[in-house]
Amino acid sequence: MKNIVVLVSGSGTNLQRIIDTIEAGEIQNAKVDLVVADRECFGLERAKNHNIKNILIPRGKNFSSELVNVIPQDTDLIVLAGFLSILKPEFCENWNGKIINIHPALLPKFGGKGMWGMNVHNAVIEAKEVESGATVHFVTPGIDEGEAILQKSFEVTAEDTPETVAQKVHQIEYEIFPLAINKVLGNK
Repeated sequence: MKNIVVLVSGSGTNLQRIIDTIEAGEIQNAKVDLVVADRECFGLERAKNHNIKNILIPRGKNFSSELVNVIPQDTDLIVLAGFLSILKPEFCENWNGKIINIHPALLPKFGGKGMWGMNVHNAVIEAKEVESGATVHFVTPGIDEGEAILQKSFEVTAEDTPETVAQKVHQIEYEIFPLAINKVLGNK
């Protein structure tokens, strides 16, 4: 059984999707062993609702060192699911190839510092992009610079708003996140 640690900052809808796909057998031979949040959020409640160990480590200068201390050594994969804190380079290097993130755009476009949530969707609309989507990628010391594992796109129409783009991206995230997790864990 592969052990997954999920890091969250918000409502935890992608965490819920991961839990649901594990329970449905879409992600095989895996379990969410631990959920860590960097702020009070509903993601912690979702973990509690599924009897998953969960820990709140408030953002701050000691966040990375405290995170190192709570992640079990037998962790096979760390999944950032709506996690907004930046991980220290040493942490990324220590878990190289075992940390993935989902980003609400087609990287390398609209990635980097400040590019999260509605900031991304506003930038997509302002740039008059004809497509957007989501990317699951490996986490490296450079923000949103890790190798893409899976991407999926959709057409951005003249009628789209940042809000409609956000809805479309979220649907794609639900679709590709479990597939990417299976791929990284070596599942078929």
